[in-house]
Amino acid sequence: MSAVREAVVLPLLFLTVFWLAGVRTGADVLLVPPPLVTLLLAVLLLGTLHTGGVCAFERLLGPHRSPLANLSGGLLLIAIGAASAQVFNLLLPESGLLFFLFSAFFAILLLTTLAAAGDRGRLLRALFVMIGSVFAFKYVVLSALYDPNGGLLTRALTAMLEGVSLGTLRYAPPGPATGYVGFMALVLFFAGLVMLPGRVEVRGSSIEVRGARGEVRVARIEE
Repeated sequence: MSAVREAVVLPLLFLTVFWLAGVRTGADVLLVPPPLVTLLLAVLLLGTLHTGGVCAFERLLGPHRSPLANLSGGLLLIAIGAASAQVFNLLLPESGLLFFLFSAFFAILLLTTLAAAGDRGRLLRALFVMIGSVFAFKYVVLSALYDPNGGLLTRALTAMLEGVSLGTLRYAPPGPATGYVGFMALVLFFAGLVMLPGRVEVRGSSIEVRGARGEVRVARIEE
């Protein structure tokens, strides 16, 4: 990974995610800080990204790097953690029973994924499905259920859930523009995850190096 991408592009990208994911629209435009539980979920996500090979910490921090390079890598990890916390803040309801249920859902899934430690491609797809599904549920399904104007989707969902009381599941739908800003934040977040330095797989005592013209050379690795 180039120094410009590590020191400039990726930190700015994740900081942009941090600001966008915290925006809440309505009567006023607010920037909501992440609650404590989202910081814990961000730590779990960082561990998952490392064990899954999406972000190899050893390529950002270590004695083999200069002090300035280690500082750059450390700041990038902080930016990833801050952006992750705000992404969870974007996905979690603000309070109440739904906040607890969503938080427990993310914690269980992240712990399960952390223990499984799949490869980079599978982990990125799993995160995409998990975060995308929760985003759609919160900003489409819940917003329709609790829409005071009662649109077509609201009436359809109410008919399917006839007899189920939503009084105990209090939820205040976000402003109409919040979902659009949040969707942009998620697109940038996943773009940043794809650009992170992954783990280099070394098999046996050799590694395959693809040349500029597509040919494959085998370089010996000394033990």
